[in-house]
Amino acid sequence: MAVFQLDKNLWFPDPHLGEEDGLVAVGGDLSVDRLLLAYSNGFFPWFSYRDQKEPLWFCPLQRFVIFPDEIHVSHSMRQLIHKDLYRITVNKDFAGVLQGCATAQNRSTEEGAWLGPDIVKAYTELHRQGFAASIEVWEKDRLVGGLYGVTLGSSFFGESMFSLVPSASKLALIFLARQFAKLGGTLIDCQLETPHLRSMGARFIPYEEYIRLIRK
Repeated sequence: MAVFQLDKNLWFPDPHLGEEDGLVAVGGDLSVDRLLLAYSNGFFPWFSYRDQKEPLWFCPLQRFVIFPDEIHVSHSMRQLIHKDLYRITVNKDFAGVLQGCATAQNRSTEEGAWLGPDIVKAYTELHRQGFAASIEVWEKDRLVGGLYGVTLGSSFFGESMFSLVPSASKLALIFLARQFAKLGGTLIDCQLETPHLRSMGARFIPYEEYIRLIRK
């Protein structure tokens, strides 16, 4: 097992050669071209921006994903949706969602915080070029939750979510899955396992199946 040093050329190594935790490469940049190449091969950047000068690139061989038609909506979430307390939009405040994901629950002050200025700049440019999207949850005119990620073909690669009121991020994810299914979306990549995502229907699939689906 090894961690590869990237250079100015656009390439990624075979992820089967990486570390057990999914770390495969270090270096390169966060240009749009490199990010698109990364996601189309199952890689994503994840690093502590205060401690790490170069991006770290991960590609786990067991992928934690949600198939849109398998999204689990609990009884309590159904009740919340029926109350119609919140308004949900798409791509109305991408910058606001990034800010929320970076700072909610004092995330930006935590050790290992990863959503720093370089990441914000890179994904803002991805959004400007049509490769990144956000889902916003509003309480009247206040942004109270949401998520953002990268869109390629029929796959959505989730990056982060936040809630300032209970279950706002769950509302955003349910909305994404339902709308994505209607549009022919086949896979939502959750990147990392959490109990929160598992309770909503996320499960592991092997990299070989994953890469076949995102390249379909």
